Amino acid sequence: MPVPQVAIVGRPNVGKSSLLNWLAGNRIAVVDETSGVTRDRVTAIVQRRDRFFEMVDTAGMGIEDVDQLDEHIEQQIEEAVTQATLILFVVDVQQGMTPLDQAVAQRLRYVSKPVICVANKCDHKELESEAADFYRLGRGKLICTSTVQNRNRDALMEMIVERLPVDLDDLPGPEPVMRVAIVGRRNVGKSTFVNTLAQAERMIVSEVPGTTRDSVDVTYELDGQSFIAIDTPGVRRKKSLGNSIDFYGFVRAQRSVRRADLVLMFFDPTQRIGKPDKQLVDYINAQHKPCIFVVNKWDLMRPMPTEKWSSYIKDTFRTSHYSPIVFITGRTGKNVKALLNLGQHLFKQASSRISTGHLNRIIQSAMKRNPPPIRRNQKPRLYYATQVGAQPPTIVMFVNRPALFEATYCRYLIGAIREESPFLEVPIKLYLRRREKSESDLGSEDSPLGIPETDNPSSGR
Repeated sequence: MPVPQVAIVGRPNVGKSSLLNWLAGNRIAVVDETSGVTRDRVTAIVQRRDRFFEMVDTAGMGIEDVDQLDEHIEQQIEEAVTQATLILFVVDVQQGMTPLDQAVAQRLRYVSKPVICVANKCDHKELESEAADFYRLGRGKLICTSTVQNRNRDALMEMIVERLPVDLDDLPGPEPVMRVAIVGRRNVGKSTFVNTLAQAERMIVSEVPGTTRDSVDVTYELDGQSFIAIDTPGVRRKKSLGNSIDFYGFVRAQRSVRRADLVLMFFDPTQRIGKPDKQLVDYINAQHKPCIFVVNKWDLMRPMPTEKWSSYIKDTFRTSHYSPIVFITGRTGKNVKALLNLGQHLFKQASSRISTGHLNRIIQSAMKRNPPPIRRNQKPRLYYATQVGAQPPTIVMFVNRPALFEATYCRYLIGAIREESPFLEVPIKLYLRRREKSESDLGSEDSPLGIPETDNPSSGR
């Protein structure tokens, strides 16, 4: 089960970033009186008792960005709300209810997820009576908080944990259905591939690029097990999005990636890899989705050896070096079953868990072979590491100072974990978290264990 995400939303300047820092116990998000400082999503891993969850700070809803990045900001907010397990709707008690608060509440009205209304900046009890006005927004339970006066932090944390879903990994149940997103540029054979899977003409297949204008789910079976194939519109370069159909096709392709457990990234070997392909792979990596590079229409390239295109893909997508490459002919079904079997194997990898003891032994061995470099006259120390979620495998490392761990060394350690764990061909999501003094059970300052794959490992600084 993935680590639950808690999205913090609200109009500009109600204290969303301060709330993130307050709950995480570290200064992670930039706090400023100027509206619009937060644009991209800012995340932090938070622990309450034995539960871990990911806090996601977002930009203010309804802001007019001075750099004309409104579309990008809205997309970031939409993704945070879509992926969230729980939403914190933050309002400002001192300013009272505004029309923009009501607009945010209206937008959340159609979100089928639990929402907690957080009446922030309630610095003293006398303001609590004014906070009652926010009940009119219709968001159920309301809690008054103050990040400045440290009011009701524990109560809010308890409310969050109570509303998190039960960890399904601990419960018996049927085998999960794997959702497979099929993405790529236009006219690379995605719909033909889906038709081969379903053995029926479920998609409109033609040589005219852009026939599929919406994402379509097709259920199929392989060896008695059900899967869902998500066929998506072909992607073009952003500056080539000539009309609203193309624009929304690009957005739906991104949404399909977010919904999927596995992504099949299609290529046409008769064409060179272009910017749309790179944008898609970057997005897949940002979502930490297992991915298989699928070279379709390989019958048109004989007798070229597959090694030539494999090297081409690996040289182009160096950060996805662990993703397997498969050559198929979707029209005839050649190698399609092998592709699906491989996809099922990656799905199991992403769903796997590794014991805390094994994980720490892997890291300890890697650090002995290659100790971390000293930075700022301080030695990087890692006290403890544990896997807190799956799909993607999510690891939290408790360290003395996250800023001491260089990205290159982090990638080295992730590589070591991948080689000696079930996660050989899937992305790993990692958080560095500063060890609090109260966490005495993690080991002493003088006897650390020792330390991530992303260029910017998530951290609680």
